[in-house]
Amino acid sequence: MSMAGQRYQRAILPLFLLWLSACAGSQPEASRPNILFIMSDDHTSQAWGIYGGVLEAHAHTPNIRRLADEGVVLGNAFCTNSICTPSRASILTGQYSHRNGVYTLSEALEPDSMNIARVLQENGYQTAVIGKWHLKKEPAGFDHYMVLPGQGRYHDPILKTADNWQDANQGGQVYQGFSADVVGDFSIEWLQARDPMKPFFLMVHFKATHEPFDYPQRYDTLYQGVEIPEPASLYDFSPRTNGRSWEGQQLWRLGERYVQDTERVSSGQPPRYPGLPFSLDGLDSLQARKKTYQKFVKDFMRSGAAIDDNIGKLLAYLDEAGLAENTVVIYTADQGYFLGEHGMFDKRMIYEEALRMPYVMRYPPEVPAGSRNDDIILNLDFPSLFADYAGIEQQPDFLEGRSFRDNTRGHTPPDWRTRMYYRYWLHQTNRPAHFGMRNERYKLAFFYGQPLGKPGAHSEPTAPAWEFYDLQADPNEDRNAYDDPAYAEIIEAMKQELRQLRSQTGDTDEGEAVMQQILEEYWN
Repeated sequence: MSMAGQRYQRAILPLFLLWLSACAGSQPEASRPNILFIMSDDHTSQAWGIYGGVLEAHAHTPNIRRLADEGVVLGNAFCTNSICTPSRASILTGQYSHRNGVYTLSEALEPDSMNIARVLQENGYQTAVIGKWHLKKEPAGFDHYMVLPGQGRYHDPILKTADNWQDANQGGQVYQGFSADVVGDFSIEWLQARDPMKPFFLMVHFKATHEPFDYPQRYDTLYQGVEIPEPASLYDFSPRTNGRSWEGQQLWRLGERYVQDTERVSSGQPPRYPGLPFSLDGLDSLQARKKTYQKFVKDFMRSGAAIDDNIGKLLAYLDEAGLAENTVVIYTADQGYFLGEHGMFDKRMIYEEALRMPYVMRYPPEVPAGSRNDDIILNLDFPSLFADYAGIEQQPDFLEGRSFRDNTRGHTPPDWRTRMYYRYWLHQTNRPAHFGMRNERYKLAFFYGQPLGKPGAHSEPTAPAWEFYDLQADPNEDRNAYDDPAYAEIIEAMKQELRQLRSQTGDTDEGEAVMQQILEEYWN
């Protein structure tokens, strides 16, 4: 190169660097982080390996554990209605079920409803949702969507886009592979094709670990020959032993489903559950429960391992693309799930296993690596956090939650909540409709047992009943202490607090005559 060329290069290089700096400063990524929100279905905290418990050493979750090592784990994140569709609606709208109108599995989130994706989209974010949607109507607020119809299927899933959308379970195209892998691959494909000049908000929603707890072939032999430890209350067969007024979704029902599916397969029909055949012939109730639990929990953790694989793929992409430092990565589940505790499976109830949403978050510039926060945080707080990261100075009016960004940095605001309100609406005779509250030590719940016209609810009411638990003395909620005179004053005070919470949230059953009668009779 000539001397003139060298002088030109020296002169132009600072100008080029200045231009590059200006361009970088104009890119939203420089000041506002990307948000990668990963959520699975029912992947309860007991199976993550970072919350302790009998499964801690057995959960195959290296990438979840990596996120915990590099970020913050929330110990007391809770859903406000522990069932798939309502929890997802609350995560998008930041509202309780009685506000957004999604009470059970049957209601839809209307496309004209305000949701956080639309807010971020209007504020310069490129938005997408890929995977499970479960909210019936077409997703709104997303530049791109590719979602499962209804619950979706594990193998060769159907995914719907704007090109082939039909409401409910209709429409879509078949894609080859295991659901979690397909969703993970399409999520990375979208990230590669996105507009790099905009920050992104990507929701990656896995179908796993929902019943029937299926998994890819690569995990067929995981846990083969291994005896999985049992929860202490696995052999809880009856409410008579714990003071509950209801039975719950007992594990024998799942064992029956395995047996019935084995019979279906023998008649030439395709299996619903993996790992068949399954038999309980000749087993007593204890043996049958043990065998059912071993199959159930192994399948559940195999399904969870497939999620973890795809979390790993997403983290690897962020690393390779140079996006890890400026991307908020969140992994959570839409609610918890019983893995044999209290002799049950499924969710819905205000008990800890179903109420708690496992949650881990990494954001290197702010979140201390390997930290934990035990503040009471709700699913309807999530969109407020997203808005905070997006630099939206005034929280949208429709959001009922609160950003917990300071909490994740280790700076809990002095006025942060110390109690939370919960309500489950989809009444069934073995899992009655109920509402209640949890604070930092105690839990109080009222099982009012009325369908209240909600779609899918059992028409037969159940007898109203109260439950109370001291989570310090009885962390596993094995004993309903409502009638224990030692707690009489605490229960009375909590009833008054519960009244206040119902009033504050606007959930008072004011127009329900049957509820007003029940409350008048049973409150005191």
